[in-house]
Amino acid sequence: MYDEQVIVRPPSEANSFLLPVTLGCSHNKCTFCGTYTGIKFRIRPLEDIKRDIDKVAEHYSWSMRRVFLENGDALICPQRRLVEVLKYLNQKFPKLHRIGTYATPRSALIKSVGELKELNQLGLKIAYLGVETGDEELLQKINKGASYDEIVEAGRKLKQAGITLSVTLILGLGGIEGSKQHALGTARILTDLDPDFAGALTLMLVPGTPLHKEWEEGKFTIISPFQSLEELKLMIENSSFSKCFFTANHASNYLPIKARLPEQKAEMLKLINEVLTSKDMSRLRPEFIRAL
Repeated sequence: MYDEQVIVRPPSEANSFLLPVTLGCSHNKCTFCGTYTGIKFRIRPLEDIKRDIDKVAEHYSWSMRRVFLENGDALICPQRRLVEVLKYLNQKFPKLHRIGTYATPRSALIKSVGELKELNQLGLKIAYLGVETGDEELLQKINKGASYDEIVEAGRKLKQAGITLSVTLILGLGGIEGSKQHALGTARILTDLDPDFAGALTLMLVPGTPLHKEWEEGKFTIISPFQSLEELKLMIENSSFSKCFFTANHASNYLPIKARLPEQKAEMLKLINEVLTSKDMSRLRPEFIRAL
C-alpha cells in the first residue's frame, strides 16, 4: 500500500524501529535534494500507524528501546495525532527509551514550546534538523524555505523543550563561488544554535535535481575534496559550542572525522591541517566508495 515509502534515517537510528508516520517531505523543494522526488506528502491514517506498531510489538514489545518516526518530517503532524502515536508507542513498548524524528524549521516553528514539551514528556527525545548552511543568500538560493533567524528560532525552541538537537550541514553546497561565505555563515549559525550533535555531509549531486541542472549548465562548480576540507576547517575555526559531538564521518565525506567540541577542537584542526598540507589523496575516501 505504501510502495512510495523511502527509507531514510540518521546513522544513529540504525537499531531503531522505523515507523512511517508521514510519507515524503512536507517541504520537498530544496534544490539539492532528490530523496522524495515524485512522492506526494501526506500523513498516514492513525489506524495504519497503529497496525504497524502492533505488528512489531507482537515480537519486540519488551525489548524495543528506540523508535524513529519516518519519513521526512513527522513533526509536522497535528499535535493531537502525534500525541496519540507517542502514547500508543509507550503503551506497546514498556521499555521504550527514546523516540526520534526529522524536523524542518517550519514544523518546529508552528508548534509552541508547550506542545514540544508535551511531546518530549511522551518520549520524543531527539530531533534532527537539516540546517545545510548559515549563509542567508545560499538559503534562499537552495530554496530551503526558512531564513537564518527562523532556523535558529526553530532549533532553540526544540532545545528549550528539552529535546536533544542534532543538526546537519552540507560541505560544498555553495560551490567554489560561494565556498568561503557558506563556511563562515555556517560557523555563525552553528554558534547561534549550539546543538548537541552536528553532522557535516559533503555534497553529492543528484541527477534530476535543480542543482544538478545548474551544474550541467555550467552555473555551479563542484568543490574539490581538499576544498571541502578547507570549508570544514573554516567552520570549526570560527564556530563555538558549549558541548557538541561533531561528526564528518558520513559516507559522503572524504575524511572521516569525529570529535567532542570544544575539548577536541585543536586535535580536529590539527588532523585537517595535516591532510591539507600533505595533499595526499591516499588519506581521503576514494570517490567510488562515497555514497549519499
